[in-house]
Amino acid sequence: MIWSMKMEITDPLKKAQMEEAQKMMQDPEKIKEMEKQLADPQVQQMMAQNPQMKAQMEKVLAMMKSGGGSLIPTGMTVKIKNGNSLSKLDGSFIDNDFLYLKDKNQTYMIDRNNKTYSITTTKVDDNDSLEAKVTKTSETTKVLNYTCTKYIVEYTINNKSMVQNIWATKEIKGLDLSSMANQQMGGGKGMTFLKEIDGTPLKMEMNLPEGQMMMEAKQIKRESLSSADFTIPADYKEVKPGF
Repeated sequence: MIWSMKMEITDPLKKAQMEEAQKMMQDPEKIKEMEKQLADPQVQQMMAQNPQMKAQMEKVLAMMKSGGGSLIPTGMTVKIKNGNSLSKLDGSFIDNDFLYLKDKNQTYMIDRNNKTYSITTTKVDDNDSLEAKVTKTSETTKVLNYTCTKYIVEYTINNKSMVQNIWATKEIKGLDLSSMANQQMGGGKGMTFLKEIDGTPLKMEMNLPEGQMMMEAKQIKRESLSSADFTIPADYKEVKPGF
């Protein structure tokens, strides 16, 4: 399943910060400065102890040298099998896979370049879930030619009220996205409210204080997936979580 992702920043301060950060990534002097920092023996020693940090810093430098890149992911690819899910962000400096295993009820961040993994969450239970109010509406729209019904989800995070619009269809049989309800890429609370939505979500809009984030399914393909995709290789080393 392939999703597109878009972030429209409306907050003037946040927008200015993002534009400055994007500009900095294309600044030749900043590139030289980062190269110098990465060559520092102390930094080299620190990165040797944290392969994940090393990989991410090297990718950021590569993006800067290539003319920069998007600070916000442009999409996401999700594979689902037997209640497990494997997700990968597209167009982002976060070059890792996120694996949710149903039997363990945990999410793992996998760095295939450095053969490491980390547990990004503890087991999801009621205390780890967002307390959300889910309201079904009569509004519908078409996504990938499927008729979707709009749900309004309201919740609070860090004393900030959030509203999320989700369009879901009941026209797709055999596609279980319940694993996405528990998957936590950033160690935050699980979106278990997705279990209260009847059908398969194909479009989401999240209204944030900084702006609006939108996700929409662009392709759904049924195919045979290897069980190895949903297994952490035996030779991978566990490391502490962190980007």
